[in-house]
Amino acid sequence: MKKIAILGASYLQLPIVKKAKENGIEVHCFAWDDDKAVCKKEVDFFYNISVLEKEMILEKCREINIDGITTIATDICIPTISFVANHLNLKGNSLKCAELTTNKSKMRASFNQNNILSPKFITVSGFNESDFKDFRFPVIVKPIDRSGSLGVVKVNHIDELASSIIKSIKFSFSKQCIVEEFVFGREISVETVSWNGAHRIIAFTDKIVTKAPFFVELEHHQPADLQPKLQGHIEDVVINVLQSTQVENGISHVELLIDQNNNIYVIEIGSRMGGDFIGSDLVSLSTGIDFLQICLDISLDQLTFPIKPGKQSFSGVYFLSEETSYLLPYFNASSPPAFIVKKERFDHLLKAVESSNDRSGYMIYQADKKIILKK
Repeated sequence: MKKIAILGASYLQLPIVKKAKENGIEVHCFAWDDDKAVCKKEVDFFYNISVLEKEMILEKCREINIDGITTIATDICIPTISFVANHLNLKGNSLKCAELTTNKSKMRASFNQNNILSPKFITVSGFNESDFKDFRFPVIVKPIDRSGSLGVVKVNHIDELASSIIKSIKFSFSKQCIVEEFVFGREISVETVSWNGAHRIIAFTDKIVTKAPFFVELEHHQPADLQPKLQGHIEDVVINVLQSTQVENGISHVELLIDQNNNIYVIEIGSRMGGDFIGSDLVSLSTGIDFLQICLDISLDQLTFPIKPGKQSFSGVYFLSEETSYLLPYFNASSPPAFIVKKERFDHLLKAVESSNDRSGYMIYQADKKIILKK
């Protein structure tokens, strides 16, 4: 029986845990043992070890003699995964790749070095007014090493910047944040697969986010509505991003912003499956490709490449919050519409969202057209 290490135990990792169990793989899970560790009941072995403890996890994985190591939908596990994979000669990406795809400061520097268009930025550990004399406001402040919209805020005037930097730094492991000029435009993401340095673009996702200042995702829809010429341009940009950040193996999630002149700004890349059910659910529903299986096959060094798509469809996810209270009838219905394939409400309070942690539930659909639900 093959053995796999999965880092993280929240609901985000539950789909990959279940897929591994379906494959008859022995699952070893590493995470803090808290009330969010829902995977604990599903795995074969659970270790109460922080995903940041590289050496401890390496020692245990060597003892177990694992065949692969992976995670989905979270950035903080990526450096440890690369560390373990490199030491045990398992399939994965380099330590440099892990750094370039989790540290937003070094990521942006890589973009600049490779002529990839991205917002003007600066990395700071505190506020100094002279640092921003050449910046145009509004700006976005975000921790350099977190995901899920944690600590991300839009700032309209320099007078508001000091307090926003302090807030953002509190969320950062390294106590640094980047401040970048705000670009107005449409947000999309691109889901990719890389295998031995070859890259394949799998899906394009339209994103709907809250208004300023926090920009938390409330909807995702696949496939994104793109004209062929623009889609081709996006594909070229994404391949350049993968190469510049030294991605060789695995699933990646690239976030882009397209302005009114169709200029494509790269916001960031994660060398892991997209969160918010994009990778775990939407890709399979819209493309017919078993994305979770691909994730497992890559980590176990058994992927069949290239990847062939299946039946094409439309899919999406809506998140429940104070801003989307109009969704309540769908959550409360005993017989919801047939296009709803999965829904869950995990908090009866509806909050105004400042990060993805504030959302109260989700609803996933599949249909022969894009499903638009309005107030």
